[in-house]
Amino acid sequence: MTGDTNIPDQLTFHERKQSLEDTPKDALYLGAQIISAIFTPFMVPFVAFFLLMFFTYLRIMPLGYKVTVLALVYCFTILMPMLGIYLFQKINGWGIRELGEREKRFIPYGLTILSYMACLITMYRIHMPRYLAGIILAVLICMVICTFINLKWKISTHMASSGLMVGGLLSYSFIFQFNPVWWLCFFILLSGCLGSARIIVRQHTLNEVFGGFLVGLFCGVTGILFI
Repeated sequence: MTGDTNIPDQLTFHERKQSLEDTPKDALYLGAQIISAIFTPFMVPFVAFFLLMFFTYLRIMPLGYKVTVLALVYCFTILMPMLGIYLFQKINGWGIRELGEREKRFIPYGLTILSYMACLITMYRIHMPRYLAGIILAVLICMVICTFINLKWKISTHMASSGLMVGGLLSYSFIFQFNPVWWLCFFILLSGCLGSARIIVRQHTLNEVFGGFLVGLFCGVTGILFI
């Protein structure tokens, strides 16, 4: 017998729609998650200092000096920001998904900016060469710009960090007078992989990824060469 019934629509059977969490995670998706987890924005200063210490003329410096500088950079740019954000997550009961929301990213940004400011002040106090302290300055400028952009638009900080690496490489090729072609190819390829990963895991759109890269590229060049 067919016809209308008085049963509310909410009580009738509907096939459950597959949510984002229920979608099967294939190898591509899992690979994108791994890439996003490994190449975090926090790694940029430490990787930049490591490359300068061991792949430029700075490799002739005493090992103790290089280890001390790398430990300083690690503490201020990786350990302290990640520890602060972790404690903030636990206090508020937030997960990775909550931190990915544009409205909730300001406290992590603020904690990281304060840590980088402390690192920059420490470097000036110990008379770190300008071209080394410029790395921290460039990242700090990029973070401030991303914070203000994030008021209206969710920009990709992962891609901003990639742009910083490319911009920093171009800057140091002028400072040290070397041919950066192969390193440039490597970092551009890595940036493409990271940008694709952020889109695959549905954290950013193509415009947000491209915008983040341009901001990072601008800050990497101006922060090291011109400020």
